[in-house]
Amino acid sequence: MTKPLIGVTSYVRNEENRFTIPARYVEAVERAHGIPAVLTPTTKSPDEIIDKFDGLVLTGGADVDPSEYGGRNDESVYGVDRERDQYELAIARTLIERSVPLLAICRGIQVLNVALGGTLVEHIPDEFGESVVHRDERVDHVLHSVSIDPESRLASIIGETEMECPSYHHQSVRDVAPEFRVCARSNDGVIEAIESDCYPRVIAVQWHPEYVADKDQNQQRLFDQLIAWADS
Repeated sequence: MTKPLIGVTSYVRNEENRFTIPARYVEAVERAHGIPAVLTPTTKSPDEIIDKFDGLVLTGGADVDPSEYGGRNDESVYGVDRERDQYELAIARTLIERSVPLLAICRGIQVLNVALGGTLVEHIPDEFGESVVHRDERVDHVLHSVSIDPESRLASIIGETEMECPSYHHQSVRDVAPEFRVCARSNDGVIEAIESDCYPRVIAVQWHPEYVADKDQNQQRLFDQLIAWADS
């Protein structure tokens, strides 16, 4: 039986004009018995790309340009890359239009939300304080508790309604895109996941499951579900 082919979006061009991606994303897809293929920002139409894949992972990374959602461009916004923004926003819209299975992670949930008409919180500490640490620049991730709606699809996938999640972000969903709803929050009220009955094969989380998916089966289940959808 042929394993499903899963696109995994890359990060931006680096100073050496190379596209890179953390290996954890690829490894998590492989553990779920998918075949990962790295997608880099290009000028090609998403229509030429999406038809080749059975599912896709929208990965983390730097901030979406605030001009895409009418946000403010203050000093907290970093790493904006128009090439990646334009490519991934177009990819996200095409995925939704074609009902392609999708796992959106950290920046990925933000791209998905903006692509479909939502907005973002530009800097979490400015609006939610620091009672929950969502990013510590001294380490590659922090852990904090996330509460999941017991009636949500996400809870049925993971099998838990409270869990410790690896986090590295300073932005989050503000206004949820039409047809989506909040299905998880951290203790300070920050939106940690969204889902939609209209798009039942979409998982969108603000945390980074790939950081611990090799040791935490609850986090690996997000990748497993993506592959199960892609294989159906």
